[in-house]
Amino acid sequence: MVEYRQLGNSGLRVSTLTLGTMGFGGTGFATNVGKIDVAGARRQIEIARDSGVNLFDTADVYSAGVSEEILGEALGGSRDDVFVATKVRLPMGDGPNDAGLSRFHIIRSAEASLRRLKTDHIDLYQVHEWDGLTPLEETLSALDDLVHSGKVRYIGASNFAAWHLMKSLWTADRHGLTPFVSTQVNYSVQTRDIEYEIVPTAVDQGLGILVWSPLAGGLLSGKYRRGVDAPAGSRHVEGWGEPPVYDVDKLYDIVEELFAVADNHGATPAQVALAYLLAKPAVTSLVIGARTEEQLQSNLAAADLQLEPSEFERLDTVSAFNLPYPFWHHLNAADRLSRADLTLLARYIKK
Repeated sequence: MVEYRQLGNSGLRVSTLTLGTMGFGGTGFATNVGKIDVAGARRQIEIARDSGVNLFDTADVYSAGVSEEILGEALGGSRDDVFVATKVRLPMGDGPNDAGLSRFHIIRSAEASLRRLKTDHIDLYQVHEWDGLTPLEETLSALDDLVHSGKVRYIGASNFAAWHLMKSLWTADRHGLTPFVSTQVNYSVQTRDIEYEIVPTAVDQGLGILVWSPLAGGLLSGKYRRGVDAPAGSRHVEGWGEPPVYDVDKLYDIVEELFAVADNHGATPAQVALAYLLAKPAVTSLVIGARTEEQLQSNLAAADLQLEPSEFERLDTVSAFNLPYPFWHHLNAADRLSRADLTLLARYIKK
């Protein structure tokens, strides 16, 4: 069974695993992650809820709104027993104002999402991407209005850089607007980029981290191994888009370590990859999706897997990255580092 963690500085407790619904509908760029209809969605929701999952994540752009429609239909009368998160920012049409984080697009998109989801409120409304052209005051004011109207309960960011988050939090504080409580980011044992600045920011500012693609788009599922042909129809590692694979050999080294740890527990490499992330600082919940019921049940079982400190260290070591400036220089003054600093630097400090 999943556990529950506080979502940032909010009073909301959400499950450590979130059901991602990009595969609901499965058109457009979502084709690769599944083509799940209403009946299939109902079954996945039932399985997830039986494991304690109380958060369901979607976005208006997933299958051009079809994912939201299927989620709303599949939840039915159980809607008020769970939390629904959706997103706004990416194009929902060809018009000049059909994308971005303007007041116009946010308000119109929220109303459209509410209709598709068949609900009167969105529990967590996330801005899907940074908009460097719209003033933050405009974006945050529109989101604040949605919160005060009761149409949105909490707001979060997604795919923001650390400075985007800090500027947003400062702007909200300065103008007395509702702040973000979470940031949804790409994170896995293969893509640990957020540990440089985003994780320390989340720890310092009290933001919950929601993780999308914790299995690196399937790279860490166990079907991609050095010297082993992937199943027919699988994508090729080379040319992988989200996340990019810059070092194929390092990827395979990580996968082999996942298999080795998994063998110690009678688990799968995917379950180990998920358990590893759940032990990382500030991580609130991992957004998991699945093409089949069997995949979903297997991924949900990761909530019960506890890695030994030595196993966690092995995965940290095989996926280690070089410290860029100024972080390596901070080690010269390690006597004055904060808890947020240490999320990145603790393992580099000589005992």
